[in-house]
Amino acid sequence: MQDAQIRTAVEWLASVAPDPDACRWEWERSPLGVALLPAGRRWDVLVLPGELGLATFDVLRLLLERPGPVLADRGAARRRSTPMRRVGFFVPAGTAARWLGTGVRGAGHGSWIVVPHPGRAAGGMRWLVLPDGRGTLTDPAVLELAMHQAVAAVARDRQA
Repeated sequence: MQDAQIRTAVEWLASVAPDPDACRWEWERSPLGVALLPAGRRWDVLVLPGELGLATFDVLRLLLERPGPVLADRGAARRRSTPMRRVGFFVPAGTAARWLGTGVRGAGHGSWIVVPHPGRAAGGMRWLVLPDGRGTLTDPAVLELAMHQAVAAVARDRQA
């Protein structure tokens, strides 16, 4: 990853923080390497369970040249072999309030999410797709289509 790409991602993410300077300080100096950021300002996050989230991410990469930012979380485990527990897709603000989907959690207005420093993993969290700094987000309709295809793929894999 290039330094300029990371700086752009940091600036874009920190811009939603109540105090962007404190957010950058937290990322740079905190041993945890994470910051709490409010959802619902520039983006919401739709959080899927790990297996479905990773399958959805795989489908999205086939459908889009570049999806919006995507976070993955292994929970407290740091080993690469530990499966992802959750995958979060950054979507336009307001999406979480309108989203209806079993097993999908939405973080929108009034919610805060833990965000690792762009460019490095923090605990069990890491970026699958960094923010581009221009505000690219995943279109909810495309995400829904990818989820439907992913559900079918996961069901096929389980039957095989």
